[in-house]
Amino acid sequence: MSSTTRITVTLPSDQVAELRKLTDNVSGYVTEAVARQIRHQLLGDDLRRHEEEHGPLSDEEIAEAHAKVSGSVGATGADAA
Repeated sequence: MSSTTRITVTLPSDQVAELRKLTDNVSGYVTEAVARQIRHQLLGDDLRRHEEEHGPLSDEEIAEAHAKVSGSVGATGADAA
């Protein structure tokens, strides 16, 4: 298991109340949310760098990426090349 650091985070009371309705492991829930946000940020950074170097993605490339993310590549035939 990776090391951890205890921090204090301030959230609006209504968010805390809703969070506690969703889980009894607030730390785990927040850890997953932060990891997802970090992945999202890094992916966005990679996409911007790619587009700066190669230009915008085509509609076909975007559709293929969506298919890969949703697990439907085989159904669309996008990976048959």
